[in-house]
Amino acid sequence: MVLRPITLLGVVISMVGGLCIGVAAFWTVNYYEESAMRERLLVGVAREIRDHYVEEVATTDLVDDAIRGMVEGLDRHSGFLDQDGLQALEQEASGHFGGIGLEVGMVDGYITVLSPLDGTPAARAGIVAGDRLIEVDHTPLKGRTLDEAIGDIRGQPGTTVHLRIRRAAQRASLDFDLTRDRIASVTGRLLSDAVGYVRLSQFDKTSGTALTAVVEELQAATPLTGLVLDLRNNPGGLLEAAVDVADTFLAGGLIVSTEGRGTESHGEYDADTDDILNGAPLAVLINDRSASAAEVVAGALKDRERAILLGTASFGKGSVQSVMRFEGRAIKLTTARYVTPSGVSIDSNGVAPHIEVPRSAGERRADYDKRLFAAALAALSDATEQGD
Repeated sequence: MVLRPITLLGVVISMVGGLCIGVAAFWTVNYYEESAMRERLLVGVAREIRDHYVEEVATTDLVDDAIRGMVEGLDRHSGFLDQDGLQALEQEASGHFGGIGLEVGMVDGYITVLSPLDGTPAARAGIVAGDRLIEVDHTPLKGRTLDEAIGDIRGQPGTTVHLRIRRAAQRASLDFDLTRDRIASVTGRLLSDAVGYVRLSQFDKTSGTALTAVVEELQAATPLTGLVLDLRNNPGGLLEAAVDVADTFLAGGLIVSTEGRGTESHGEYDADTDDILNGAPLAVLINDRSASAAEVVAGALKDRERAILLGTASFGKGSVQSVMRFEGRAIKLTTARYVTPSGVSIDSNGVAPHIEVPRSAGERRADYDKRLFAAALAALSDATEQGD
């Protein structure tokens, strides 16, 4: 791909008149010359590798690797997507993909189960938080990235995937053959007689409408006096989905702003006038794996004093990535940063909870959940009493 240099001639003329035409032309020529020199360097290196490397290398691979190096050297969230990666990203954003219902992350260098989603193939099979994934379809995961492992686990609903897992305190590995299913990113249930519980595992195109449907289903079962929104271990997703989710609980006003270099990177996103809970208390659960779009929602509901946040501080990924397509491939480029309604940047800072509820060392996930849910119910009860 050839980057086209941008001439500043017209801008300079409009600012200081014809006297600076020569200066502008000088800088334009210099820019062209420097750009051409860099292009010759890149092409020359690629030619030497192609002609003299000990093994034959396809030109396509050289180009892909060059682009990957340029983009991934910028920051840890920008990246290059080949055809398979682009297809996987589009499928994930659509909300229509097959999986087994595992939230996974890197823990001590191992791809580890953070939580199985209720009612999914993984949960039904008995996979538990803390299990380490060793193999997928008899292929070792050592050396694989988290995204690569997730891509291996996902597939068409109805197809089978084989997992080999190592569990703490057990010497022998465990083998599971699971049938992939369509995994809902939004699930809900009653946490108590009149308090609902909704969990979002990621933010995709369906999140806003799915959230509304789940809350309305809970409200049809019983009038809700409060709701717990669980964003723990949610890695984020689409900004538009985060806006839709926050909008569900806000009656107008600012949700989030974005700031970047270009005017197209600056924007403000506002809520409509309807709050699905009609002002009933809301608790939001977060942890250090709540990131990106999850932090947009948590930050908006906190700054707008609409929700009580419990858990631990969020991850701190407050940047916007734009996907730019090129001939079946794409780059995912950081183009802006999120700013909460109070003007605070999420990036590298995260969102702090109102009530800190850390997980103790060695505490089982089920025991921690009970303690965290009890704290959330107590906070909602206090909010209800203060509102009366």
